[in-house]
Amino acid sequence: MPVCLYRPCSAASENEKSSLHSDPRSCSFGAVMSGWSSLRPLRLRGLIFGCGLQARCFSVAILALLFLFTNGLAQGGSQQPATSSLSGNELVQAEALISQGKLDEAIALLNELAHRQPATAGLEAKLGKAYYQKRSFQQAVIHFKPALRQDPEDGETVQLLGLSFYSLGQLDQAIPLLEKVQARLPPTDIDTAYLLGVCYLKTQQLEKARAAFARMFSVLPDSPTAHLLFAQMMVRQQLEEKAIPELQKAITLDPRLPMVHFLLGEIYLFKSNPQAALEEFKKELEISPTVWLVYWRLGDAYVRLEKYAEAERVLKQAIWLNETFTGPYVLLGQIGLKKGDLELAVGFLERALKMDPNNYYAHYFLGQAYQKVGRTVEANREIDLSRTLRAGKKKADEEVLIPAP
Repeated sequence: MPVCLYRPCSAASENEKSSLHSDPRSCSFGAVMSGWSSLRPLRLRGLIFGCGLQARCFSVAILALLFLFTNGLAQGGSQQPATSSLSGNELVQAEALISQGKLDEAIALLNELAHRQPATAGLEAKLGKAYYQKRSFQQAVIHFKPALRQDPEDGETVQLLGLSFYSLGQLDQAIPLLEKVQARLPPTDIDTAYLLGVCYLKTQQLEKARAAFARMFSVLPDSPTAHLLFAQMMVRQQLEEKAIPELQKAITLDPRLPMVHFLLGEIYLFKSNPQAALEEFKKELEISPTVWLVYWRLGDAYVRLEKYAEAERVLKQAIWLNETFTGPYVLLGQIGLKKGDLELAVGFLERALKMDPNNYYAHYFLGQAYQKVGRTVEANREIDLSRTLRAGKKKADEEVLIPAP
């Protein structure tokens, strides 16, 4: 059966044929490719003319490899965008799940993608974000670190890694990241300034801390107001002893600066020194005679000194200045308990709870008043509610100012 093959029209000479037949390696790749622009069929009977069987097989093998190679490139080129598009869709889907609060679903989807394509751009950042929102801050750090190496300018990753370190108490590592975030934000941003101030304060960088809080309130860092604000932030961080020199410095710079003596009085009350607190509150009234908070805390100092008549007078003044604040009513209820006027005590405390149902102090003292008048069931209910509300307040305080992305 004749075989129909194709060969170049510019066929080799007889000498070339002989040479090629004797040495297939002399049939060069260029020679094989040179004549493929014009091909015609050649009928053969049993014997292949031209380059010989070995050379022809060599040429066919080369061409087959070329076909496979170019076809593979074409397939690879068409598959890569599809794979990239698929991983991109999964990242979008994960972001949607995170936004919906479906954090475990998002993490499962991202982990499956990481198993298939661990080098996907943006994958580590998304995993870190999911764990951050889940408050698994250690896991968040594990993923944010490589994400930041992949893209050092990713603002969200920088911010959330800094916040994760802050939440873990690793303040030395949080500071440079939060500084980088603050440098990109307008001066009106206060959240980052607050967190940086706390970091500086807890790492004993007091000058930087005062400057951060001053920026937060748009005042000069060496002004008397800056020292007052810094002292307030110290009190918030339970650093009352360190706050006292800051307040004294503020008084030196401006003896009539409002609320400095008030905060000193607050610190003395906390330190169970009501007499020293009383003196500071009186000084504050000379500067700020219309501030109801001062009358309230002055009344508290009088109650602790068991000067109930003086306490009742200033607490009523506080109510006249602000009748919607519950603090004076609670203290007047305490005075009623101390004096044995239980009906008066119940009246003040119930009124306080109508204005603020979550005031656990009011619930506690009302429970005591109910117990003294024999309303045991109601007394137990109020005391239990007081404990529940206090525990909830403590938990809320622990979680405050850990922002979500």
